[in-house]
Amino acid sequence: MHFQIKHLVRLNPCVSVQRKRTLWKTLWAVSAAKQRGVRPAGSHASADIQKHFSLQCSRNYASDTAYNRAFASARDNPEAFWGEVGRDINWFEPWSKTLHVEDPVFPNWFVGGKLNMCYNAVDRHVESGRGEQPAIIYDSPVTGTKQIITFRELQDQVSRLAGVFAKYGVQKGDLVVIYMPMVPQAMFTMLACARIGAPHSLIFGGFASKELSVRIDHAKPKLMVTASFGIEPGRRVEYIPLVKKALELSTYRPCKVLIYNRPNMEKVQMIPELGLDWEEEMATARPHDCVSVPSNHPLYVLYTSGTTGTPKGVVRDTAGYAVMLKWTMSNIYGLSPGDVWWAASDLGWVVGHSYICYGPLLHGNSTVLYEGKPVGTPDPGAFFRVLSEHGATSLFTAPTAIRAIRQQDHHAAIGKKYPLTRLRSLFVAGERCDVETLEWAKRSFGVPVLDHWWQT
Repeated sequence: MHFQIKHLVRLNPCVSVQRKRTLWKTLWAVSAAKQRGVRPAGSHASADIQKHFSLQCSRNYASDTAYNRAFASARDNPEAFWGEVGRDINWFEPWSKTLHVEDPVFPNWFVGGKLNMCYNAVDRHVESGRGEQPAIIYDSPVTGTKQIITFRELQDQVSRLAGVFAKYGVQKGDLVVIYMPMVPQAMFTMLACARIGAPHSLIFGGFASKELSVRIDHAKPKLMVTASFGIEPGRRVEYIPLVKKALELSTYRPCKVLIYNRPNMEKVQMIPELGLDWEEEMATARPHDCVSVPSNHPLYVLYTSGTTGTPKGVVRDTAGYAVMLKWTMSNIYGLSPGDVWWAASDLGWVVGHSYICYGPLLHGNSTVLYEGKPVGTPDPGAFFRVLSEHGATSLFTAPTAIRAIRQQDHHAAIGKKYPLTRLRSLFVAGERCDVETLEWAKRSFGVPVLDHWWQT
């Protein structure tokens, strides 16, 4: 069953659906950039910090004049504005028309163009000589594991995993459900899906069997990918019993369930008739090339949490999302390729999709994948340690995380043990940031703190 957008749009008594077209929403990001990128937060910021934080990019929007010009261009002539930005992405076939608006709810961007998200996020960096640069910096205090994965190693893992998917019949348009913890294999799976044009639906690991079953029934995945355990401070989350229960509750069953057994833990038993062992399959897998997809091909479906009703499956297509994300990494966050970036979120949320996985990799940044908490893994100095140890340029987190650190280390005594010589900026989002938290963060991290907001 090939996944199509019309499959989601049809009425469903269990799950209603909304569709997002990314570039239509990007003006929100542009309109907020004035507060984020024009100057460091706080009038007392030093001249060195202000100079250091200036956005370094080919299109410099760091001044009021440049910002106003960019905003006016995106607002008044979005076709010309985004047509220029779109050249920063590699295309298998160029687009014939930047914007076609037959239906204002569903505008078509980069009409006729063909591309591949995985190629832009992985392969092109290897081809351009960045193969030995770190792509993923995995830091897991809950398991005591640290791992650096280069772009070349990422390409190898992702291309072979895509070969596993193809071996079991996953084709362009088939949907894959991902239910995994914060491990590199979750990102491998996302990128492998993109590589063969299979939309993925990554489901937050904190959801239990009932929530998982609802999403399985609605998404109707050809394949499901999961792991043996999730690790929380002081306990393990057994994923396989949750998956088995979800499959019992759901009316739809995927063809296969690929299971990643975490190292240094007991190996879980395969699900009868469905289970595939990750290590065994990868050992014999053949690499798979990137598949060309149209601009509006769905990249993923992300379900809302359901706290305001039934979950809503949000579809994001490929080209608009890729163009917007790469643009934000330089023009909103001020990064250059090669910089280390850390979005302290979860892959199961939209920030994780956009700014742990796709955004930084598209831009050629090293992205930190952190399996831990702001406090308790092992102490409130955890964020400072990660930033210092990996030389991060910028941190993106939620005010709640900063409040938790402040509560346990009010004077940042533990945090001050870690020099933050490369850190330039701290971005907060997801909720209101109160003044006390913002001021504490500025003092403790020693960089501008930029409160910004998006559409969810």
